[in-house]
Amino acid sequence: MGSGERTGGAETFTGNRALMLEEPLIFEMEEEGGTGVDFAPAPKVQSRLGGLERNRPMNIPGLSEPQTVRHYTRLSRQNYAIDLGLFPLGSCTMKHNPRLNEKVARMPGFADIHPLQPVDTVQGALALIEMLGEWLIKLTGMHSVAMSPKAGAHGELCGLLAMRAALEARGDAREVILVPESAHGTNPATAAFAGYRVENIPANERGRVDIDALKARLGPDVAGVMITNPNTCGLFEPDMTEISKAVHEAGGLVYCDGANFNAIVGRVRPGDLGIDAMHINLHKTFSTPHGGGGPGSGPVVFSEALTPFAPLPFVEKQGDGYALIEEETAGEHHGRSFGRMTAFHGQMGMFTRAMSYILSHGADGLRQVSEDAVLNANYILRSLEDVLDAPFGASGPCMHEALFSDKGFAEGLTTLDLAKALIDEGYHPMTMYFPLVVHGAMLVEPTETESKATLDQFIGALRSVAERAKAGDQSLKAAPIHAPRRRLDETQAARKPILVYREPRQAEAAE
Repeated sequence: MGSGERTGGAETFTGNRALMLEEPLIFEMEEEGGTGVDFAPAPKVQSRLGGLERNRPMNIPGLSEPQTVRHYTRLSRQNYAIDLGLFPLGSCTMKHNPRLNEKVARMPGFADIHPLQPVDTVQGALALIEMLGEWLIKLTGMHSVAMSPKAGAHGELCGLLAMRAALEARGDAREVILVPESAHGTNPATAAFAGYRVENIPANERGRVDIDALKARLGPDVAGVMITNPNTCGLFEPDMTEISKAVHEAGGLVYCDGANFNAIVGRVRPGDLGIDAMHINLHKTFSTPHGGGGPGSGPVVFSEALTPFAPLPFVEKQGDGYALIEEETAGEHHGRSFGRMTAFHGQMGMFTRAMSYILSHGADGLRQVSEDAVLNANYILRSLEDVLDAPFGASGPCMHEALFSDKGFAEGLTTLDLAKALIDEGYHPMTMYFPLVVHGAMLVEPTETESKATLDQFIGALRSVAERAKAGDQSLKAAPIHAPRRRLDETQAARKPILVYREPRQAEAAE
């Protein structure tokens, strides 16, 4: 591909397009003998490798320090980030992370401690963990909390293991977990990983759980239900208390996926809805940096019925100090714990950021967080429902995210084409083709941190692209045009990813 094709316009000598810089792979930048550091010659010593010495170059690129810095800086300019603009990924809650949280997380005593330090040297950290746990219990109306799970799916597994332990303790080992179609995709995966057989419960025409189908399936083999509320259609489940009551009467337990807790924090306490266990994504609800593989944290809150089976370790206030309750010190008062989820105590950096966020907002501020998140999502939904199909637009207000589909697009144009064109408008695309209950789904979550002016600009961009799709503008099939790279073959990228660099000669030979 020539530089003219790459830039989508007139060819330039460098391949650059103004400040959109063309950047080769770091292996392609190497200069003979290039290095950023001078080392003294290695002394000759007798090898102890027994014939396993390296007999060819390591193929590590040799670059000077300026070359290295410029390379990674140029690459960083090609990334989209929340610090650049609105990040509309639905179900991900990509919102601004206050820099105060970062400052607090880097304070001595939080950033430089070690999990194997003596407990009396980390009393401040344990106090923070205990304080955050108390806030999570109050915000959810639950009885106890396990702080150690590292992320959402890890928290789901924690909750299911506690549910299994509780059922087995009463001699009632059940085999089936019911998962509504409107639940997060991790829910059935987690249930299967925990050893359960998963059965789906359909959604009704309003995008909620079909409660009649759920009740009809309940029986002595059903261990419980995993329900996402608000669900992945961006809707609150109004029958949650009735669902919980029916599951409990059938001898099962109720797990709630709390990944969308930011839509109801300060407004609804899941404990009041009959929930037995729920994870909370600190890295979503309480603004910790999210994405790129981490970091994450997924504390799990439990009902009184499940508290005895919660995992170790946990922090307990004892007199004027704090103790870390481990297997050796659990004693009879926590002797039925199902075990532990991690080697240590959780994600300290995430705890610190979340606690900073909570204390900065206070109870009234957290309530406003959910109100603003819901307001922003409904503003997007109602501003675009005349040009984009909103499958559940008539089902009442949405919660934290607005759901659209590609119904009404001209023949041959799809959600993927709209998403690629949105890149040309300077936005990361929204979540596509999820939830599965909607064909050609587009899930948009603006979060509470975006202003009306920012939303209006995004709405204008999305409206423009949607109108082109409805009018049959075939140029959308070529989008993105202005990005550093044009549209990739995503099927090949998924099925035959190239993960190892080979010099051209080696690559040709391999083919």
